[in-house]
Amino acid sequence: MPDVAVLSRIQFAMTIMFHYIFPPLSIGLSLLMAVMEGLYLKTGDRTFERMARFWSSIFAANFAMGVATGVVMGFQFGTNWAGYARFVGDVFGPALAAEGILAFFLESCFLGVLIFGWDRVPPKVHFFSTLMVALGSALSAVLIVAANSWQQTPAGHVIVGSGALAKAQLVDPLAVLFNPSSVARLLHVLPGAYLQAAFAVMAVCAYYVLRRRHQDFARKGFSLGLGLGLASALAMPATGHLQAVVVARTQPAKLAAFEGLYTTRESAPLSLVGFPDDERKELRFSVEVPALLSLLVHGPGGGKVAGLEEFPRADWPPVFLSFQLYHAMIALGMAFIGWMVLSAFMLWRGKLFKSRLLMLGSVAAAAGPYLANQLGWCAAEVGRQPWVVYGALRTQDAASLGVPAGQVLASIVMFGILYLCLFAVWVYVIGTKIENGPDEAVEKNDNGIGEGGKQRLPA
Repeated sequence: MPDVAVLSRIQFAMTIMFHYIFPPLSIGLSLLMAVMEGLYLKTGDRTFERMARFWSSIFAANFAMGVATGVVMGFQFGTNWAGYARFVGDVFGPALAAEGILAFFLESCFLGVLIFGWDRVPPKVHFFSTLMVALGSALSAVLIVAANSWQQTPAGHVIVGSGALAKAQLVDPLAVLFNPSSVARLLHVLPGAYLQAAFAVMAVCAYYVLRRRHQDFARKGFSLGLGLGLASALAMPATGHLQAVVVARTQPAKLAAFEGLYTTRESAPLSLVGFPDDERKELRFSVEVPALLSLLVHGPGGGKVAGLEEFPRADWPPVFLSFQLYHAMIALGMAFIGWMVLSAFMLWRGKLFKSRLLMLGSVAAAAGPYLANQLGWCAAEVGRQPWVVYGALRTQDAASLGVPAGQVLASIVMFGILYLCLFAVWVYVIGTKIENGPDEAVEKNDNGIGEGGKQRLPA
């Protein structure tokens, strides 16, 4: 049986990957809902109100699942990762508390008005609530990404104690929040979330087009999703490049693993595909662009890029897995750009909604951003190994060694079964909402009269 540290890593990876299905969609949908409701207030077009109502119901179901699955991760710090909790508690405590008190509280309070305030509060008050939900979702991303980035590039702390009793002590909260990688990572995470929501909206609208249902709703909604998706897809390479430059400066071993670069090169090539071989210390069957990696990292003059040979073998990340995760994410990102550009071109030509193939493709493509977000997160975490706090705390030393391996294995099986059930429920609930279409009450009120006989005007 694997040791407790390996099993704990598997358990945490499973729970966080399952949880991460939901937050990006919530972050992206909250922005789109604000745009939809804003367009309704500006134009008086009730189709945009139907959009906002429909997607707010999807948002609520997704938000609830995100909250339920997120709670589990916090408990694992105390049960499976006692060494980690002791070392980072003084730094992570304020960050996680701020996320709960500021972002989550803001989002949750105004979510009640967003969901239950239709026809009960003035339209502008409801719109303000939608904006606050979007702000809370984005703020939550800021704080969680900053906390995780601190593990990648620790700052704003001092190490007190030594050996097994060593821990990080907070000295500068702003330095923790704006640690060397947090801004670059946030600028990459947010477009990824917006892209996931855009593809989801496009998929549902394409489904309605194929079924010849809610045509005005579907075409306008698809166009909004396409606009956000195109902007986000085009932003991903730029923000990804910014993040890679930071990784080259702060985590050179991770960049070397991402590129399968075993030897230090003055004009390092950019690898497109390949199979890293640790024993032979070479990238086999590779396709490379000469000198491009040096150009991207150092600018027009180029420069030396450190290879894995510069670091002790014990400090190497899992090279093969890091390389493949990273390159699969990039390949999907390039595919997203191509799909969005093609869809925008066909929309401009007036042929998009006439193409059954493109509509079917849009439905299928909804899974792409989910996979890309998971791949990117896994690449970042696997590439940080063997450190849980880069350069300060090894993953092996962070686990709760007093927990029997058999109990961790049993919990993995239990969580696996539970999460399969939760996922089935989520798919059923979301699928039922999509199949039912835009809120029936709104469809009945297309004459402008809301519940209780109140006039629904964009005043």
